[in-house]
Amino acid sequence: MLRGVTSEPAPPPESGGVPDMAALTRVVARQRAELDRLQELAATSAVLERAKGALMAQRGCSPDAAQEELRRRAKAARRTLLEECWIALGALAGATDAEPTAPAPAPDRAPAPGPAPTPFAEEVDATALGRLSRALVRVGTPQDLAHRLLDHLAPDVGADAVMIYVRTPGGGLELLAHAGVDATVADQWSRVPPLSGIAALDSLRADEPRWLEDPVKDAEQYLLIGEESHRWQSRAWLPVTTGGAADVALGILRRSSGPFTSRVREHLLAVAQLCAGPLRTVVARKAPALGAVADAVQTVFDRLPVAAVLLAPLASDGGRVEDFRVDAATGGAFDARGRSGRDLVGLRFLECWPEVADEPLWEGCLQALSGEEPYESEPFARQQLVAGSSELSTYTARAARLGEGLIVSWVRHDPSDRQEQRLADVQRLGNLGWATWNLATGEGNWSSQVFAIFERDPAQGVVPLHALPRLGLSEDVPALARAVGELVRRGRPCDVSFRTGTPNGIRHLRMVAEAMPDAQGAPVEVHGFVQDLTAQRNAELALVASERAMLTQHGVLQAERTVAARLQDALLPLPQQPVQLAGLRVDIAYQPAQAGLNVGGDWFSAIELPDGDALFVVGDVAGHGMGAVAAMALLRFTAKGMIITGSSLTGALSRLNALLLHSRDPHGSATMVMARYSPREHRLVWAQAGHPPPLLVRDGEARYLERPFGMLLGATDGPRYEEAQIDLEPGDRLLLYTDGLVERPAESIDRGLERLAAAGRNGAAAPAPLDQLIGALLDPDGRDDVCVCDIQVPLDGER
Repeated sequence: MLRGVTSEPAPPPESGGVPDMAALTRVVARQRAELDRLQELAATSAVLERAKGALMAQRGCSPDAAQEELRRRAKAARRTLLEECWIALGALAGATDAEPTAPAPAPDRAPAPGPAPTPFAEEVDATALGRLSRALVRVGTPQDLAHRLLDHLAPDVGADAVMIYVRTPGGGLELLAHAGVDATVADQWSRVPPLSGIAALDSLRADEPRWLEDPVKDAEQYLLIGEESHRWQSRAWLPVTTGGAADVALGILRRSSGPFTSRVREHLLAVAQLCAGPLRTVVARKAPALGAVADAVQTVFDRLPVAAVLLAPLASDGGRVEDFRVDAATGGAFDARGRSGRDLVGLRFLECWPEVADEPLWEGCLQALSGEEPYESEPFARQQLVAGSSELSTYTARAARLGEGLIVSWVRHDPSDRQEQRLADVQRLGNLGWATWNLATGEGNWSSQVFAIFERDPAQGVVPLHALPRLGLSEDVPALARAVGELVRRGRPCDVSFRTGTPNGIRHLRMVAEAMPDAQGAPVEVHGFVQDLTAQRNAELALVASERAMLTQHGVLQAERTVAARLQDALLPLPQQPVQLAGLRVDIAYQPAQAGLNVGGDWFSAIELPDGDALFVVGDVAGHGMGAVAAMALLRFTAKGMIITGSSLTGALSRLNALLLHSRDPHGSATMVMARYSPREHRLVWAQAGHPPPLLVRDGEARYLERPFGMLLGATDGPRYEEAQIDLEPGDRLLLYTDGLVERPAESIDRGLERLAAAGRNGAAAPAPLDQLIGALLDPDGRDDVCVCDIQVPLDGER
């Protein structure tokens, strides 16, 4: 966080004395040091923001993600964050997804014999590079860069001069900056033609450094720059890539002879890589723009009081536009650092406005560049640095293609414009518009939204207030005319709803208006608003219709439930008390579902057969309502008839399966358990079709009978059913039941079976009445019907 510059008062002078000038001097020095620190911190932040903007453009990531990537790269390469920012800026034009690394030193020939190279001292070089990276944030011109390089390289590597050349479009070199070189030599070597034998050019062509360490041998191979001064005994020419290829040659000249050690070479290569960022901006300024178009546009831009820039696209090797170069700019176009006009020319668009990479304007620029239609943005807020102060303003942006480039302009909205925009937004969002009528002149004024509501062409003008009721439907005209009349004659405010016909159908409108009186109290002007309530009214009507339909459906379902329940009671009469069948005590319980309006298909049958045996059947038809009741009646009576006429249990199940398959409901299904008890043998023979197993309680223990094979009724036309048998003993209790007794939502049926078995064991000593047993086991929500057949074998003394 930036700390403000503190102001320290000087100690008060002694009475009659003079101020302590030394104390004042110390205060001024501290304030100046603090100001320098703040300026350096601001410049460092600007470099970080530019590097983030470059990375955001390359990867399409957010500002936070870009900063995190820079930190990751710096940590991996053991560099400072500022160094990594300069490297990222230098590698922008030819960047790939790979992390930038310093090129390995590749001398053009083996170094001359000299002292053995010392190991690379990472701590020393890292400190030096850190100092240099901080110094680069204050660089404003190429000459600044050259002088700062010399200041840092002189003590580090013994450099005595620095020369920076840039490759020209013709293939030669142009001296961009120099330090430590006198004006005569700089003027003589300000331009170098594209000749062979120039070490700086050779370095750029091969994209490799050139180490010139022996003047005599070097002069045989190269034309040495500045040789006439006979001062430079060793030279290093380092290629720097600021575009698609190496285009800047950095020259380090020394008066001392001898080779560049390994440590010095690695250090100079790292310095060259670090300088790519500042040099790239300088080279971009010198890159050819859109030719005469850019010059002409800049001439026009210099005289325009608007904010606009002319942009040239910068594409990657794959043809994707990664950034734009500013080729012309008006004086009203300010970037994030407060630069404007010609100061922006040559800079990258995302360096000047890095936040654009994460906004719709970036995509709009790409769309406008690729098509013919211009892009116009929605209003957005932007913090801009204008005249040294930061302002939050509302803007709209427009991007339009011009030749191969793009013109982007911004319009700043003043408070009155913003207020008008807010009013327009309120009218649009509320689907309402304002209207005024002058009763003295008969003139009126409508907002554009009122014309849209009435679907009236603005060229037709405003409808006079006295004629407004004619726009309503005939049924609504009297009420609307009465309200308008009271408003005009007596000045009584009105709030009236009416309908009007439009080419797109009937609209439901509301008009609220009041009259403004003159000095005598007579109405002279009416103002108010008209609101379109069609969507709301349609929703209300749809809700009313839905409620009516629900009530109707509820009545139908209730009537069906009543009929089904009565039919079920007639078809399935429940005994009021336990009955005796074939020497067994049989109790039946049926509990209908509590939830919903439909009647279920659970049923039972307990009868004594002509031969003295007893037949017990419990079944469950899938579904609810009249269809389930009809299927239940069909199965119940058919099953009894088949057993009475001599069918076996498995034979009856097979025929019931065929009957269900050929019924009116081809998708119907049912489960069933059938048991036949012989009192002579005390034997129970039973079969089942997809039904839960019976529970046997004997001697204080409860267990489920092992089910014989049997498929669900109605599932297939080739089912297989088997029988099982068990001999019942005095005191036995056997429960036949439907799944509603053991099933609960969101619970495994195994839990329900365990619960039923536990209840059977607890009541083994003194069997509880069936109603109590069911009450303890039922689902509290009562989502399904329950039917239970309780068969008890009396003890010998109870027979």
